[in-house]
Amino acid sequence: MTRIQRLPDHLVNQIAAGEVVERPASALKEMLENSLDAGSTRISVDLAQGGIKLIRVTDNGAGIAADDLPLALDRHATSKIASLDDLESVSTLGFRGEGLASVASVSRLTLVSRPQDADHAHQIIAIDGTLHPVEPAAHPHGTSVEVVDLYFNTPARRKFLKSENTEYAHCAATFERIALAHPDVEFLLRHNGKVAWRLPSQSAEDRVAALLGKDFVAAAIPLDSQAGPLALTGFVASPTYSKASRDAQYFYVNGRFVRDKTAQHALRQAYRDVLHHDRHPAYALFFQLEPSGVDVNVHPTKIEVRFRESQAVHQFLFHSVHKALAGTSAGAAPTVQVEGAEPAAPQLPRGESAPLFASASPRPASSGMPAPQPFQYQQQSIPLNVAREAVGVYDKMFGGLREEERALSRSEPAMPSPAAPLPHPAVLAMPAHDENGIPPLGFALAQLHGVYILSQCAEGLILVDMHAAHERIVYERLKTALESDAIPLQPLLLPVSFAADRMEVATAHEHGEEMKRLGVELAPLSPTQIAVRGVPVWLKDGDPVDLARAVLKDVREFGLTQVLTERRNELLATMACHGAVRANRQLTLPEMNALLRDMEATERSGQCNHGRPTWTRLTMRDLDKLFMRGQ
Repeated sequence: MTRIQRLPDHLVNQIAAGEVVERPASALKEMLENSLDAGSTRISVDLAQGGIKLIRVTDNGAGIAADDLPLALDRHATSKIASLDDLESVSTLGFRGEGLASVASVSRLTLVSRPQDADHAHQIIAIDGTLHPVEPAAHPHGTSVEVVDLYFNTPARRKFLKSENTEYAHCAATFERIALAHPDVEFLLRHNGKVAWRLPSQSAEDRVAALLGKDFVAAAIPLDSQAGPLALTGFVASPTYSKASRDAQYFYVNGRFVRDKTAQHALRQAYRDVLHHDRHPAYALFFQLEPSGVDVNVHPTKIEVRFRESQAVHQFLFHSVHKALAGTSAGAAPTVQVEGAEPAAPQLPRGESAPLFASASPRPASSGMPAPQPFQYQQQSIPLNVAREAVGVYDKMFGGLREEERALSRSEPAMPSPAAPLPHPAVLAMPAHDENGIPPLGFALAQLHGVYILSQCAEGLILVDMHAAHERIVYERLKTALESDAIPLQPLLLPVSFAADRMEVATAHEHGEEMKRLGVELAPLSPTQIAVRGVPVWLKDGDPVDLARAVLKDVREFGLTQVLTERRNELLATMACHGAVRANRQLTLPEMNALLRDMEATERSGQCNHGRPTWTRLTMRDLDKLFMRGQ
């Protein structure tokens, strides 16, 4: 029988290296975290052959005393924790004390350091885990860690490494993730002697723009939310700036990049109303909480964390992002730029929000054209009451309020103050106008092929997908009504019957009364016939049979309880699609203007229920660019 024996320390380190140092990028992560924990303000990284041949990290941090250099390469030796209390409230990126020891056991490692108060530097060399004596060396204040020939002594591990380009891509991704979270630190990355990244100390916005691209920043919504000890800052991209993969998702907890299921689920849920099909949201978010509120010691590579109050964290993240996305109403979304055109408006500093509608920028002097004048319609400036009167027309055409709702709406203030929350979506709140009395989406000019609305605003031309826009408006009305109590029901003067199978009839029998909460009243006529007696008030112009079939299908498949809770939004989106104004329906100018005003007053109206954009803007600069005016 084989006796139990203690493993040699060198073998223990090599086993740990299998968990901690999966590839060169893992070693680079450990080294960068140590530099940041040392208070460095300038860090340079040199790689050769994707990090397989060489990884060198040099910083200007606090440094390591000569007597402590051997301990820095010893297993589970660290200056960052000393007791269980320290472990339960870790505020540093590194703390396990096994990173450098594991790397040294599978490479040729040289550690050179000079503390800020030392006259000169010292170095220690480790080859295959064997430490050489500490020796004097030349080095400025700070520390350098050089790793050569990773896995040279463990060929079985080395053969699992990928090509140089692949390993470098992983190293670059690690570098970018860490640099993104520390904009106040200057970073330099060189690969095979060529500079790949040179990032100066800069603001968070500039760092995000440098690493994620200016297109991300242009489509991003700044976020700054706080509730007690919880704080969330950063940027969430508008739903139209979605990706086919999760590569553009950066989430940090106390400065540490993590992949956490609680956070991912909360953020995905916040986007569920506005994301298109299988697309993934893009964001760069920095979550701060008390170190004692999160356990970072649950994974060897520290890529996963565990929140002590996961439900509270989930709710905070969801509501913070959901509220930010709710502000993406029509008139406040980013302007679409023509290739080569200058931005229509300057970027705002963090913490400042753009006005709902910016005044038009003057034309360049080289164009020889006068500044745009206020829009004139039939030789007269359009008064504001045109839009107000159009509301009644739109209400009549597309499904207005019932009498009791009208009485309720009359009791509410007609023009709430800007600081007040929006009223019921069915009660139109007039948006802010510019100094010329022009609302954000301007005034309608015409309909294009029965699909798009063309509108003139102070800055140029607005194009609106009328079906997508109306679908979002109806969806928000249905959602708000159901959250309050029940969706207002419009009885049909002549009930519509349709052929149904026995399961549909049984569902109508069993859940007929409860389905009235959804604004749908069904009455089984026979084992094969169902009559639709009422539909939601905002869907009265839709197809009642298609609507009834959609509701019955969901209720039969998932049950009424689940339909009213987990699948509520999916069902309401389907209902809204059935009730939205269809393509090729001719609208009058008052109807088109009323739709524009509703878009301005409805949350998330910049996207339809499937995440597609509902409108876009071409500024006069964009149009001039297209026709090469002034060039």
